[in-house]
Amino acid sequence: MAYEDLEPVTPDPKKLRWTAFILILIMILGGVVILKAYEKRSKEASNDNRPSFVTRISERKDLVFLRQDGEQKDLLSLKGKVVVVQCLPSNQDDILTTPAMKRLAEKYATNGDVAMVTLMLDPGPSEGLKNQLEQVASKLGANLPQWIVASNERPTLHKFIKNEFKANLMPYEKDGVWNYDRSLFLIDKNRHVRKAVIPQKRGGVPYVASFDFQQAQKWDDDGLTTKTEYSNVEQLEILLGQTIEVLLTEKPEVAKKKNPATVLYVGLGFVLLFLFLIFKSKRPAPLTRL
Repeated sequence: MAYEDLEPVTPDPKKLRWTAFILILIMILGGVVILKAYEKRSKEASNDNRPSFVTRISERKDLVFLRQDGEQKDLLSLKGKVVVVQCLPSNQDDILTTPAMKRLAEKYATNGDVAMVTLMLDPGPSEGLKNQLEQVASKLGANLPQWIVASNERPTLHKFIKNEFKANLMPYEKDGVWNYDRSLFLIDKNRHVRKAVIPQKRGGVPYVASFDFQQAQKWDDDGLTTKTEYSNVEQLEILLGQTIEVLLTEKPEVAKKKNPATVLYVGLGFVLLFLFLIFKSKRPAPLTRL
């Protein structure tokens, strides 16, 4: 009997329909499970007040700076601490962030897990930089090791602030006045830049807030209230303190938990792949003679 005399048996349409029905049923059930998991995750996220991640400062992107004592350090040297960062020109004071920094310095005076950094935006020549930093530190009342006043060359410093802190504008000087993002920036123990998260009372996506005291002052000037006994500026400082307290409870290098939805997607993918391989591994239909 020659091979040419054989022909495949016509597949059974009933079995094919049954196989297709099973696959469709699996996809429908998988979709329902994924939807429920997404709804559950969304509900949990709406009540989650953990500070939001902005970016992570890596060794490659680290900022090296000169301190007011003349020593050269970098932000990574503060790893393991919660760091509050202020940007400030040497010839301009900030009547909003500087008082907030001073109150934080007083509050955490005995807490070695909190550090404060003021980045001076307008460094002069390198030979006089230490003296310039000392003058700013004296004006702020910033004392080492808790409160660092530091700077680097302008292009490097300004680019770092814009790219790593995600500042709303690159610092620049015009007509003798510096324009820059006057927010305070928070860095956690694992070098992540963080923002505050405010859960919504009616559910939905939580509000992610920057510590922008200038914007808060504008809301106060416009008559927008917080519906509490505090002004917007005062409420933002309270939120800053609450966020710092949350970050202090986090441990360095905490392993990230896997997203349940991601695990579910991967699991369903493996199930579908497994079923597909089973059907593919079926023995071919017997051949019959012509």
